[in-house]
Amino acid sequence: MPKILLFIPMYNCQKQISRVLDQLGAEAGAWFDEAIIVNNRSTDGGEQAVIERLARGDLPCRASLLRNRENYGLGGSHKVAFAYAMEHGFDYVVVLHGDDQGHLEDLLPVLASGAYLKYDCCLGARFMRGSRLEGYSRFRTFGNVVYNLLFSAVTGRRVYDLGSGLNLYRVASLGKRYYQAFCDNLQFNYCMVLALSYLRQKALFFPIRWSEDDQVSNVKLTRQAVNVIKLLGRYVVSPRRFMASELRETPRESYQADVIAAAAGHGGGCV
Repeated sequence: MPKILLFIPMYNCQKQISRVLDQLGAEAGAWFDEAIIVNNRSTDGGEQAVIERLARGDLPCRASLLRNRENYGLGGSHKVAFAYAMEHGFDYVVVLHGDDQGHLEDLLPVLASGAYLKYDCCLGARFMRGSRLEGYSRFRTFGNVVYNLLFSAVTGRRVYDLGSGLNLYRVASLGKRYYQAFCDNLQFNYCMVLALSYLRQKALFFPIRWSEDDQVSNVKLTRQAVNVIKLLGRYVVSPRRFMASELRETPRESYQADVIAAAAGHGGGCV
């Protein structure tokens, strides 16, 4: 069976991270050989909450807490996790954000059916038929649908979400690290969607449930809107130049993280 890594990026998710780890029940946890929680230099008590949870030893798979050596941003944390997956021989990496807005159970049908084996990535979509939004404003929904249509027009393929908190990637498709100079902030996922088109990768969008309750959004809507349009414009002008461009505010040679705590898990392994 394929070796699957679960990657949970965490930044100031003290209230939510325990609930995210609770999603790793016997059914979901059986799919993963290891889970890594990557702490992007949180300033709250999230790291201690994870340490205490790992100490309980009740997770079904091996789990490790990593701490980025610098605040790399969400995109930078992805690069840490992708490198970890390559270095440790994983076949797939699943991304589940640590703020408890996405639900791991929505990915299980994709895994159980084996559908993921046919694609380079499977992307959770909040804005397609079958998805459910809880606590998400109509204004933000409308804005996201407009952006999805713009990206669809530019890439020539239907885009249902520019970046939710539940995704799966085939590690082999990441091998050339084409994403290394992509934005380290929240726009990392937008770059990845554009790269799908340029590299002609096979992508599956699947509907998810998305909940907003006690989370604190890091998105500044007006600034984000301007930046998305600028990013898309750069791709329209020259996709090849876009893929070869340095898109980071702070270029780095590498993204390093240290293992802070680990637990063996009581179940482990893939089904």
